[in-house]
Amino acid sequence: MVFSFRKRAVAEEISPASISSSEAVEATGVEALNTLKHFEEEHKLDPNLPIQELNDVDTALATGNAEKGLEIETALLEENSPYPEVRAAVRNYDVDLPANTIRAWVIGLILCTVGSAVNMLFSLRNPTISITTYVIQLVAYPIGLVWDMIFPDRQFSILGVRFNLKPGKFNFKEHVIIVVMSNAAYGGGFLYATDVLIAQQVFYKQHFGWGFQLLFGITTLCTGYGLAGLGRRFLVWPAAMIWPSDLVNASLFYALHDHSPTDPDKANGWKISRYRWFLYILGGGFVWYWFPGWLFQGLSYFTFICWAAPNNVVVNKLFGGLHGYGLLPTTLDWTVVSGYALSPLIPPFHAIANTVAGVVVFFLIVSMGLHFSGMWYADYFVVQSSSAFDNTGAVYDVSRILNEDLIFDEQKYHSYSPLFLSTQFALCYGLSFAAAAAVIVHVSLYHGKQVISQFKLARKQADDVHMRLMKKYQDAEDWWYLALFVIMIGLSFVVCCAWPTGFPAWAYVVCILIPLVWTIPIGIIQAITNIQLGLNVLTEFIIGYMLPGHPLAMMMFKNYGYICMSQALYFSQDLKLGHYMKVPPRTMFWSQLVASIWSAIVQIAVMNWALGTIPNVCADDQPDNYTCPNGRVFYTASVIWGAIGPARMFSGGAIYSSLQWFWLVGAVTPVITWFAARRAPKSMFSFMRSVNMPLFFGGSSMIPPATSYTYLCWGAVGFIFNYFIKRRWNGWWLHYNYITSAALDCGLAISTIIIFFTLYLTSAQLPKWYGNYDVFDTLDQTGMAIKTFVAEGETFGPTSWP
Repeated sequence: MVFSFRKRAVAEEISPASISSSEAVEATGVEALNTLKHFEEEHKLDPNLPIQELNDVDTALATGNAEKGLEIETALLEENSPYPEVRAAVRNYDVDLPANTIRAWVIGLILCTVGSAVNMLFSLRNPTISITTYVIQLVAYPIGLVWDMIFPDRQFSILGVRFNLKPGKFNFKEHVIIVVMSNAAYGGGFLYATDVLIAQQVFYKQHFGWGFQLLFGITTLCTGYGLAGLGRRFLVWPAAMIWPSDLVNASLFYALHDHSPTDPDKANGWKISRYRWFLYILGGGFVWYWFPGWLFQGLSYFTFICWAAPNNVVVNKLFGGLHGYGLLPTTLDWTVVSGYALSPLIPPFHAIANTVAGVVVFFLIVSMGLHFSGMWYADYFVVQSSSAFDNTGAVYDVSRILNEDLIFDEQKYHSYSPLFLSTQFALCYGLSFAAAAAVIVHVSLYHGKQVISQFKLARKQADDVHMRLMKKYQDAEDWWYLALFVIMIGLSFVVCCAWPTGFPAWAYVVCILIPLVWTIPIGIIQAITNIQLGLNVLTEFIIGYMLPGHPLAMMMFKNYGYICMSQALYFSQDLKLGHYMKVPPRTMFWSQLVASIWSAIVQIAVMNWALGTIPNVCADDQPDNYTCPNGRVFYTASVIWGAIGPARMFSGGAIYSSLQWFWLVGAVTPVITWFAARRAPKSMFSFMRSVNMPLFFGGSSMIPPATSYTYLCWGAVGFIFNYFIKRRWNGWWLHYNYITSAALDCGLAISTIIIFFTLYLTSAQLPKWYGNYDVFDTLDQTGMAIKTFVAEGETFGPTSWP
């Protein structure tokens, strides 16, 4: 098998032989049946394809009805997407509009610069705030309209170069370019590499200079971009890779640029335009968030049973939302619902069901059995915490196991304490092991044939309507992305070896194999379900065994191994958005690349400015709360994983060694579900094809800091919209669900930003009443729902440890 660089196929004019019309219809029908047979083989286990459409295909193939087969092929493959969600959100035709314009580049780079700087600066503060791409998508629209009011629609010429500052009205393709630039710049909030740089410079007292910082930041982003481009044939071009979050963006683009009313016959009688509906929900969300965000903060974690028994340990363990199990999940705050797992209106219901099932099985049933039996010394801890603890029950003090040079001291470690985790946190590691194994096996079994076929065929694979429409544009060739990837790999070797990082070249080779192996499997899962499985635990685990006692190397390994994959998936998602919106691929390539490099420069500059200008920055008692919370967490993790290492936690006689069995569980269970789906009777087939073991194990990977409470709230809202409403009022759901999700997110984001800058930054005092103070005086909220406390001077746990 050879990886080939394929250019776009050129249509050839073929003179057909003289045949009768009936023979032509019959031949076309036979071709349609062959196409449907191939379609059925690829999509039989596709949980997003409606079962009725799959049954229609099966019926046509079973009866050999060529005319019916031709009709189904036209409806499913020729005229539109086979997925109703995509049909509702994305237009099946293209409009010739300019995208690569001065207007788009200027607005895009300005918003890219402002957003990057603001997000970087406030990532150093606690509490923090970030400008999301939804905010950029919303803000860019009026800016584009104001641009049209200022500049004339006329052609200029300077030194023979002709350009137009206003080539027609501001359009949605330019809008896409602006949003894609922002998402490439800070789709994850801020440049992840700065956490490593802050931990290195502030806590380890190492400063390698601007050259190291810029190369480190740029290679982190752009290595992922090269991977995304090389993976387009698997993650962007196939119709089955729907990327649900792109459907929200597409719906919002069309709503902002098209204010026409909805056809009531298609929306269960509703005729309000999606633009007006968006404004109503946005306004309502903006106003409402002032209650849980400022006036009545108890509405966020509405654990009223804990309010009634604030000092009962068992009640707070069972019903607490912050450190407990969160039974009876109730919230009136969209932040709690969507803050970690994103909006529950976006993933298909099968993804929500798999994720929530995993939460119930592991983080409720299994966890309760472990916790209340005292497993892993659970009596001395809360049910859930993202902190690590020592053998007195206090938060683990990493400074006690480091020498004067901030290097791990094994003698100090053995005289201090082994590391303990809360029950939920420990289970989180086991589930991460299972998910990492399950995703490889699952994708191999469920999607292996398609992946091999797409690898061989490249751009000659069967096209859906959107792929055919995109073929009118010049493609960004594979060698562009490969060249970028190779250049970034070379520069990464320079970063690792030209400075005393302690990160050898051979370790970087192992590191880059992780995104090479896992990007496609994890990307396929995310493209189908909207849920990304993280590799952060896997990278920490591998480097901890490979290079124990090298914290800086651990941080760099995690950055290159995990963040490169994460960035690749961000870029893939945006490439699919451009695919849906019919934006020329070469314009997408350059806009994403330029925005990535520029954003890295801006964020590194802002970081250095802040570290050199803000007094006492990153100190615990910094007066303006610029305590560098993310860098501090990264530093602690580097000590735990890079210094103590996973061998002392998970190997041999270590406390959590039994969690290693999750590797085997994760590898075996997808084989069982795959055989079960292939052998399932027709009555059970729809259910069995929806079982997704990677999501079952890893869908709740945001725990911690998320909690079972937040996932249960997320699942409840997802059930209401994506199961109940979708089946009861499908027309309404198809027209308004995604725009509702975008409006709720935008209303929350705008309200949060205003509250942060007008109240938190001015040190305004919360309204003093029960709903803002007394509701937080519970054992759950204070982190004291603990069965047993250690007497002063005593310890618990083993007397010796590895």
